[in-house]
Amino acid sequence: MSVPGGTGPADGAEYLRQTVRDGLLAAALTLTLSGCMADGLPFGQDKPETVTRAQSAGAFADAQDERSEDNRSTTIDALIARRSVLPQGSPYEKVANATLAASARTAEAELRQARLRSRAADKNWLPSLGPSVSLMSLSSIVASLVVDQVLFDHGRKKAEREFARADVEAAAVALSQDQNDRVHEALSLYLKAEEARETAAASAGALTRMREMEAIMAKRVEGGISDMSELAVIRSKVAELASTRENALQIVRTARAELNAMSAAPLDDVHGTAEIAADTTGIDPLSLHLALTERDRDIAQAAIARAGLLPGISAGAVLSSRDGLNGPNVQLSSDAGFGFSTPDNLRAVEASKEAAERRVTQAREDTNRRLAALTEERAGLVRRAARAVDLASQGQANANLFKRQFEAGTRTVSEVVTVIETMARLQTEAISTKYSAARTDIEIARELGVLADGASI
Repeated sequence: MSVPGGTGPADGAEYLRQTVRDGLLAAALTLTLSGCMADGLPFGQDKPETVTRAQSAGAFADAQDERSEDNRSTTIDALIARRSVLPQGSPYEKVANATLAASARTAEAELRQARLRSRAADKNWLPSLGPSVSLMSLSSIVASLVVDQVLFDHGRKKAEREFARADVEAAAVALSQDQNDRVHEALSLYLKAEEARETAAASAGALTRMREMEAIMAKRVEGGISDMSELAVIRSKVAELASTRENALQIVRTARAELNAMSAAPLDDVHGTAEIAADTTGIDPLSLHLALTERDRDIAQAAIARAGLLPGISAGAVLSSRDGLNGPNVQLSSDAGFGFSTPDNLRAVEASKEAAERRVTQAREDTNRRLAALTEERAGLVRRAARAVDLASQGQANANLFKRQFEAGTRTVSEVVTVIETMARLQTEAISTKYSAARTDIEIARELGVLADGASI
């Protein structure tokens, strides 16, 4: 038997034993690693089961339960404590429940990803293990196991854990925003359909009155009492009211179809509005919570960047199939190296922390301004709606009065037609103002994040 560097059969046997031993060690390391990382899950972790709302106490509660008491998130607690302002049993609640039940909840999957990353980061202080298999020659394999442990890293590992936790909080806020936005979108479609339905009903009432006057005028024209031009004017107004009604009905059909497409059950039988009181006292808007979590994440990222600019200390050892244990060896190293630009880079990192704080201040100002504007707009719409309802009532009363006076012979057809047209316009304005106020209510609730119960998300 001929082997590289061998001198006889004894050397060949020894070489064969060495090759077999190297191969077995390499295979064992490979199998161990593949077992630890089976299906992409470290250290033999079980596959995650599909989480449903029925199996879970809530995505927020699950995220909070994974944290220790020292790391409990006040942001997630605030999200869990949120309660929907939609009245129980109201049409709004029925729409919200139906649309949330059909939600794809993509943001929940992103929250789960963030939770898994945070769980992985919580173990980053443990030593890292890595196999190394080398082909020294055409017939010689050397397998080794590399062990590395960080001794001092200027707080990098801690910052990585804080970054992962802040990432979970940001994902939780995003989930709450996603669910509130979905309810807001569904309620907007519902209010659009209801406004169009009431507009169609008001137009139908005015259209019936106008057609009565058209019939009367047609008889007068046949009798030679009135001119054909007056009948033409009335017929144009009839066509206009009929077109308004048909357009409103089309809006109803379109909005209802879109709403049903995003609901777990048809909502065609749900009608009406409800009074909601979105009190801003003691409730921080979701956009502010998102700014706070992003600030914490940016500060943690800055700490990681700072640690990368400074030298750290680590200890490592190598267990080789050929040389046995080598080490431990203590190393002093830096990710970016230390050069003339390092002081400026460190100052830039500190400046990024200040920028993160200022973004929170700006976000607080922006949310307060939006809420103040929405609150004042709502108050103005409520006052306008009350006046519009009074005017619409007066318009209907005038139309009834002019009709009686026309029957008594004291009013002309054109005067009655004008009053009917005015009545229809005032009713449409009253309906529009009413639903504008309702849309402002749900806009305020969305800004605060109180369109859905946090505990049920």
